[in-house]
Amino acid sequence: MLAKRIIPCLDIKDGKTVKGINFLNITDVGDPVELGALYAKMGADELVFLDITATNEKRKTLSELVTRIAQKINIPFTVGGGISSVEDVSVLLDCGADKISVNTAAVLNPQLIIDLANQFGSQCVVLAIDTKFIHDDWYVFLNGGRIATDIKTVDWAKKAVDLGAGEILLTSMNHDGTKNGFALDITKAVSEAVNVPVIASGGAGTMEHFVDVFGEGKADAALAASIFHYKEIGIPELKSYLKEKGVEVRI
Repeated sequence: MLAKRIIPCLDIKDGKTVKGINFLNITDVGDPVELGALYAKMGADELVFLDITATNEKRKTLSELVTRIAQKINIPFTVGGGISSVEDVSVLLDCGADKISVNTAAVLNPQLIIDLANQFGSQCVVLAIDTKFIHDDWYVFLNGGRIATDIKTVDWAKKAVDLGAGEILLTSMNHDGTKNGFALDITKAVSEAVNVPVIASGGAGTMEHFVDVFGEGKADAALAASIFHYKEIGIPELKSYLKEKGVEVRI
């Protein structure tokens, strides 16, 4: 059995790590390079850096920041935000990123997933899905959760994997920042619908929530931000707890 992964997420705005609740009320929590290096030292399996306003403000993720991160961090990391072309990805990978995350641009232009997978390999392409439960189902939202679509989340996940996405980063907007637990139902539905790893995101508040999302939610990895940024849960303690509960993790 593959070990479950613990992935701190660093949302970046104007070069700073920030955090919000339900994608709103954003506050500054520190330097992304320093935080990332600390998490790597503490035993994080991977890191995700998301420039949360890049798409909305029509900016590109700062390659300079990625270079700084790569110089300080010795674990795999994914970068996302404002990526819309093969050229964007080429720059970020050259700067040291291991994987890239695409979201809005992939929905607007699904050919992008094919092009990226062909150019760099599926293992490099992470499809980020921001999803919200409305009208009795889970739907895809764009531009950092600002724009609703009529695309059902499971349908889009399946299509994206067929096009070449090698991993799904699934964030529940309903649960984001609430610390009330992950969205187990949609995480399980997506995990069962695709044959690539699914990273659950949104709602981590206790160590038990991670047990739930790996078990009932069938996630391959769990991503969190607030609980790590505010030192509410330590990564070594979390991994020890998961091990005690029978969850396979790298210690």
